[in-house]
Amino acid sequence: MRRVVATGTFDILHPGHLYYLEESGRLGDELYVIVARDRNVRHKPKPVLPEEQRARMVAALKPVDHAVLGDLHDMFRPIEEIRPAVITFGFNQHFDEEKIRAELGKRGLSVELVRIGSYGGDRYCSSSEIVRQVLARFSSGKEEMHEQENREPPYLGSH
Repeated sequence: MRRVVATGTFDILHPGHLYYLEESGRLGDELYVIVARDRNVRHKPKPVLPEEQRARMVAALKPVDHAVLGDLHDMFRPIEEIRPAVITFGFNQHFDEEKIRAELGKRGLSVELVRIGSYGGDRYCSSSEIVRQVLARFSSGKEEMHEQENREPPYLGSH
């Protein structure tokens, strides 16, 4: 069974997250998602949603087989336990792939690293952009109509 690991914060889920996880899942038979711990998120503002809620939301997504919280002290520990064939990164995740490859090698892990491209299908594919839009709409004292509200809703499939 070919295991794939995807990683991320997954705060305020949006279509870009879903695209990343769908594409990651296509690379193997079983998708594990490592959700960043609140205190380990340093490259952007702290998450709005607590880590347990973020992990639960991710676990409920159709492409995801397993969602786990990252380790508080060693980001490679869950990877050692899962032993994936592939680790995926989102297009905007700031990881030095060479350093990761070197650390995996030190731990005796031979893992393919794959960067998933951007979704690009919607302007609301950034949690920080969603927060900015919410603040802008409510700070102006009025709610603006979403441009697509009057369109026929797309078929979303069944679960």
